Amino acid sequence: MNKSNPNDLNNRQSILAALSYRETVKPEDAENVGNIVKSTGFFDEEEILIAVELVQERLEKGLQSGYHFLFAELAGCPAGCPCSGPIPATSCSYDLYWIAVHDEFRGMGIGKELIKRTEPLIAGLGGRRIYIETSSRDLYIPTRAFYLKCGYTQEAFLTDFYHPGDSKVIYVKTV
Repeated sequence: MNKSNPNDLNNRQSILAALSYRETVKPEDAENVGNIVKSTGFFDEEEILIAVELVQERLEKGLQSGYHFLFAELAGCPAGCPCSGPIPATSCSYDLYWIAVHDEFRGMGIGKELIKRTEPLIAGLGGRRIYIETSSRDLYIPTRAFYLKCGYTQEAFLTDFYHPGDSKVIYVKTV
């Protein structure tokens, strides 16, 4: 897929209309998710391995794993995926562990569409509040802006959480 002009409204609308979605996790999704998160340039090697492990755990344990996925595909090609799950020891709080769109498809509105479709899925599972955490590093300025555009509010800022100079920013939305 060539994203020659992702800001062209007609191009974006046609791409979004052509997407298909599925919640079912397939064995090839471990590799697909690894490729998606790696392509973004936002995930380090450890985080990529964790993303793949969550897919594998879902494949092994099914819904009992607590990990929920929504895959967006364009002409059978994996374009993006969020992963969410209930926060242990809470009655209705969910984490959005990640949302990633393959670099080839970024800027086309797929991430926003995935968030928009994931929120009612979480609500249908009993979730009422969705939490997202990310880094305060400059690399994540677009990520933080994206969450704000999607209606999330900054709930907390944990100074030097990941490393000195790399704080954790937590966003929340009630659904």
